[in-house]
Amino acid sequence: MPFADDLPVPVGAWAYPAAELLLARAEQLALMTEEPSRITRRAFTPTMREVQEQVAAWMHAAGMSVRRDNIGNLIGVYPASTPNAPTLLIGSHLDTVRDAGKYDGPLGVLAGLACVEQLTASGQHLPFNLEVIAFVDEEGLRFHTAYLGSEAVSGDFKPDYLHLTDDEGITLADAIRAFGGNPDRIAQDRRDPATLLGYCELHIEQGPVLEQASIPVGVVTAIAGQTRMAISFRGKAGHAGTVPMQLRRDALCGAAEFILAVEAYTRESPDMVATVGRINAYPDVSNVIPAEVTISLDVRHKDNSHRQRVCKMLLERAQHICITRHLTLDWRIVHENPATPCDPALSGILGAAVQQAGYPLLHLPSGAGHDAVAMARITPICLLFVRCAGGISHHPDEAVQVGDVAAALDVLHHFVHLLANQLSLGTEQ
Repeated sequence: MPFADDLPVPVGAWAYPAAELLLARAEQLALMTEEPSRITRRAFTPTMREVQEQVAAWMHAAGMSVRRDNIGNLIGVYPASTPNAPTLLIGSHLDTVRDAGKYDGPLGVLAGLACVEQLTASGQHLPFNLEVIAFVDEEGLRFHTAYLGSEAVSGDFKPDYLHLTDDEGITLADAIRAFGGNPDRIAQDRRDPATLLGYCELHIEQGPVLEQASIPVGVVTAIAGQTRMAISFRGKAGHAGTVPMQLRRDALCGAAEFILAVEAYTRESPDMVATVGRINAYPDVSNVIPAEVTISLDVRHKDNSHRQRVCKMLLERAQHICITRHLTLDWRIVHENPATPCDPALSGILGAAVQQAGYPLLHLPSGAGHDAVAMARITPICLLFVRCAGGISHHPDEAVQVGDVAAALDVLHHFVHLLANQLSLGTEQ
């Protein structure tokens, strides 16, 4: 299957060297990890600070002013050609899942940086500020809830989040303070919608559609809704050798039955996906019947009402399991966001940029969540997907081709200039 390198479409002379530099930088960031044998970068850690300092140095070198907000997002600003101009945000995140790939998140931040470097090299300033934002926590690995950085910017950060604890018992508030932020002033991180033109995010597809279509980039139409839950099954511990099977209140067996029910329910529901990714058993001893098991549940679908119906059905199934097995149930939603459409007007400009760059225009939905979900609450959003090998993501085998990245950078270059032209025409009128 051909990649962008094989397509007879020229990109700007700057785009291939810029793509090669971007990929080299992604390799450099991948070395900054909490676990030497794999890429793991949680929010508000010394490793995240190290990554931010490196990206900040590149931003400074590109002629940007650089700051961190109160939650710890890294922000670089390339000024407009005129004062009191609005702002276009380009961004993504720098945190990762455990044992991650190199491009989920950092690709979008580095693409924004490359766009600014091209403007700097050509001596151009746009009729809007171009702001590259690197969100501090999108994946939720450390505190088990997503979009902490972008929700601070959108004004949707809930003060109760500050009491969340990580696996070491450190609260989010203390983690932010140790990182150099100020949890008491996070409300000040909210951006004024009146000052914003929009938010553009460039991201690997994390799916196989672009690869199957032999197209390097695609424009996203909407982001699937998501519900994340923490579910606990509680029974009674007992000796593994002396408690008869028919008298057991085994929390792990209840959880296992429920996990299989999740799989069965969602397989019967079109376009629905559900995942149990974490299982914690207590007391976690080989010769003791598990007394308590806590699992995560992640449910996603493009239709909000359907997702909610399935979540209700799953709750009823969990309750039935607990009744028959003499267990108790704790069911808690830790994060939820509705399906989020991308802005038609901003996405239309992005689509025009794809065509102007010489590529076929393909529209596709996103099953994965992105910081764009939070940003859509305060400003128009658009999202550009980049082909990734095999559609693999959240895995060390995550891979992109330099030609595809060059194509994406070329599209981003056309996008900011088309937006600039439209803004200039609107001002003249």
